Amino acid sequence: MRIFLRRALSAAVATVFVLALATLGPPAASAASFYDPPSPLPAGGNGDVIRHEASTFYIDPIQLIKADAGVQRIMYRSTDTHGSPIAVTGTVLTPRSAWHGTGVRPIVSYAVGTQGEGDDCAPSKALAAGFEYEGPFIAGLLARGYGVVVTDYEGLGTPGDHTYVNRASEGHAVLDAIRAAQRLPEAGLPDDGPVAIAGYSQGGGASAAAAELQPSYAPELKLKGAYAGAVPADLAEVAKNLDGHYAVGFLGFALVSMNYAYPELNIPALLNARGKQLFEQVRTECTVEAIAAHAFTQSSTLTTDGRSLTAYLGEEPYASRVAEQKIGTLKPTAPVLIVHSALDDIVPYTQDRDLGRTWCGKGVKVQFSTSLVPTHVLGAVRAYPEAFAWLEGRFAGLPAPVNCGWF
Repeated sequence: MRIFLRRALSAAVATVFVLALATLGPPAASAASFYDPPSPLPAGGNGDVIRHEASTFYIDPIQLIKADAGVQRIMYRSTDTHGSPIAVTGTVLTPRSAWHGTGVRPIVSYAVGTQGEGDDCAPSKALAAGFEYEGPFIAGLLARGYGVVVTDYEGLGTPGDHTYVNRASEGHAVLDAIRAAQRLPEAGLPDDGPVAIAGYSQGGGASAAAAELQPSYAPELKLKGAYAGAVPADLAEVAKNLDGHYAVGFLGFALVSMNYAYPELNIPALLNARGKQLFEQVRTECTVEAIAAHAFTQSSTLTTDGRSLTAYLGEEPYASRVAEQKIGTLKPTAPVLIVHSALDDIVPYTQDRDLGRTWCGKGVKVQFSTSLVPTHVLGAVRAYPEAFAWLEGRFAGLPAPVNCGWF
């Protein structure tokens, strides 16, 4: 227990350190050629590796701490919102140390939180440059001996806009990343061993979506559980909270995503000159840039008629597309851990609690954990030790804790 607490504390301190240094700027771009998919895509199935190359993972922006793992940048086949084949990039990490747990080495598909919309925001680039603010959590997974795969999601690094908080696209990318890690000989990971999914914020939504989709989309995966922190399960509620918020740039990311996935919505047609300028600007921005550039902007100042964008999202044809992103309509068959702070300032707590209750009503083994730390960022740090312990229990074959009816 003492060793575990030391690990958790070290990870928490490192996260705060990395978040502070993240304001130095986005990571330098890798060679663009790797991120350009072949056209047409080679024949194959979801999760097939298209290309790969050796890469690195620095935990800090100064590049003093290099992860003790083999690192491969990958491009693999997946499917978009509508089921069409796409190429997605990511990173596979294999600990150099031997696995001492039960059975073969597990794989965790880690879904990162909000990175931004620009191609330079891709996690595979941030990991190599030491700018991935969730690097300490990923390092914690490696320290426990797990193989880890981190998807870039659709459109981060690769052509097209990133489909931010898009339920289907992100869920597919997370699940197909596991398949790719299993099929990559250079990773040396088991091709049919136990797997889990983890993520917080945008990544919590991607993890939850993947857990829901896994029984139908990737039934062959031996999924032991999914940790989903601060899940943006109901985008309509999240959007209301973000309008005029310091993180209103995230709402901009979501609008770019919706317009790319559903071009018939023609969202730019709703915008005035200032709104169009902001829309084009966020398409190239990473998280810190968007917060700095657009904090506290009211969306009513961006539309042609002065109505808020959240008001539009409550009407057709937008409302039905927003509803498609709602998490909780399907039933995961693996246990789920949801951790959320009641004092979260970005992702509303109540809509996530409702998700947990909905899943409980479907018979899902849900452990819902409420914390009382202020802010969305500190909520992530607070969740570290709980998430690590919960994942260890699933891979050890222990019964999953359930508190349905108590939250």
